[in-house]
Amino acid sequence: MSEAIASVPLEAARPLAEASVPSEVEARRALNTEYLRHHPDEVARFLDERMPSETALIVHDAGPEEAVHLLERLNPRVAADVLRHMPVEAAKIALRQMHPARAAPIVASFDATEREGVLSRLPRRFASEVRELLTYPFDTAGALMDPRITAFAPETTVDDALRKMRTFKEKELGAIYLTDASGRLVGSVPLGEIATATPDTKLKDLVQGAPVGVHATATREEIVNYLTEQRVATLPVIDSDRRLVGVIRYRALVAAAEAEATMSLQTMVGVSKEERALSRVSFAVRQRLPWLEINLATAFLAAFVVGMFEGTIAKFTALAILLPVVAGQSGNSGMQALAVTMRGLALREVRLSHWPRLIVKEAGVGMLNGVAVAGTTMVGVFIWSQSIGLTVVIGSAMVLAMVMAGVSGAAIPLILKAFGQDPAQSSSIVLTTITDCSSFLSFLGLATILLRFL
Repeated sequence: MSEAIASVPLEAARPLAEASVPSEVEARRALNTEYLRHHPDEVARFLDERMPSETALIVHDAGPEEAVHLLERLNPRVAADVLRHMPVEAAKIALRQMHPARAAPIVASFDATEREGVLSRLPRRFASEVRELLTYPFDTAGALMDPRITAFAPETTVDDALRKMRTFKEKELGAIYLTDASGRLVGSVPLGEIATATPDTKLKDLVQGAPVGVHATATREEIVNYLTEQRVATLPVIDSDRRLVGVIRYRALVAAAEAEATMSLQTMVGVSKEERALSRVSFAVRQRLPWLEINLATAFLAAFVVGMFEGTIAKFTALAILLPVVAGQSGNSGMQALAVTMRGLALREVRLSHWPRLIVKEAGVGMLNGVAVAGTTMVGVFIWSQSIGLTVVIGSAMVLAMVMAGVSGAAIPLILKAFGQDPAQSSSIVLTTITDCSSFLSFLGLATILLRFL
C-alpha cells in the first residue's frame, strides 16, 4: 500500500474530536467512508497490523454497513480484539448483521469464558446458528482444532511476522499460515524457514509446494493418517470455501486419537457413550438394561399389531410365513436411510431446514426400491403359493412398508436433533419398532381387506 493510501486509515484512527474545523471533519468522514466502500480488502490488510484500539475507532466511525464489510475481512482474532474495544451495542449490531458463517470464526476467537457472553447478547436464532457452526462432531477436525489462530497476508515480511508472533500465547506453532483477502488458505511457512530468512523477506517467498489442510469435517482416522504421512507438528483446518478456521496442534491430536472413535455405533443400539470394552459388569448392566427393557416394550407393541390380525392369520397361515420377508426388507431400507441421514448431519451436509427435501428424497428412494423388490418378491410368492391375491398383497405391502421405512429412517435423527438430543441415541431401536409395526400393519391390513381374494 502506498504512503498516500496508508495515510487515510491512519488519519481516521485519530479521535475526530481533535479536528478543529467542522468541514474538515465531514470531509474526512466522507473520504474514509468512500475509501472503505471501494477498497475494503486493502484497508483490512492494513488494519490487521494496527493496534485493535485504533482499528475499533475506524470500524465504529465507518457506519454499520461498512463496519460489517471490514470486520468480515479482518483476521478473525483481530476482529475479536476490535469488537472488545468497541461499545457493546455497536459490537452487537455489527455481529448480528453478518452472515452466521462469517460471524462464527470471530466468535470462536474469543476466550471460552467470553464466548457465551457474546452469544447471549445476540438474537436467539442467530446465536443458535452460530453455536451450531462452532459445534463439530466429536471425531472430526473441527472438534479437535484450536479456532484461535492468527494468519498472515502473503506480503507480510519476516520482521513483521516475528514481531506479531511474540504476542502469541500458543507455544505449539510448528508453522504459520498465509491467507488471501477472503481468508482462504494459500500456503504455510515452517518456523525454521522464518528463523533463517532475512528480515525483509516476504512470507510468500518462503512457501514451498501447494497449500495443505484438512476439511473441518475430516474424520479422526483421516487426520491421523495424514499426519503420519506428512510428519507435521500442526495441521491447518479449512471449511468448504477453503477459509482457514483453525489449526490442530500435535498435543491435542495425540490426546484425541486415544479416545473412542466408534461412539455412535454404541449409542445407535442403546449403549452408553461412557462404556468401554473393559468396563465393570455392574456399570455395563446399568447402562444397557434400561434400553433392553425399552426394546422389550417395543417388541410387545409389534406383537400387539400382529395379534390384531390373529383371525386372518389363522385362516391363511401363509401370511405368518411371509411376515419376516416384509419386515426384514423394510428394516434394511430404514437402516440405509438412517445411516445416510446421520452421516449427513455429522458432516453438516444437511440441517434441520432441509427436512422437506430429505423426506421427499427418501420417500422416492423407498418407492422405487420398493417397486423393484416387490417385483422380485411377487414372482417368488406366486411360484410358491399359486395365489394371485397373496402375490398382490405382499407386493403392495412391500412398497408401502419400504416407503414408510425410508421416511422414518430420515425423520428419526432429524426429530431427535430438533429436540436437542443426540441423533444417534438409540435411533436403531426406535426405527426397528416403527418398521416392524408398519410392515406388519400394511401386510396384514391389506390381507384382511382383500381376504376374499386370497
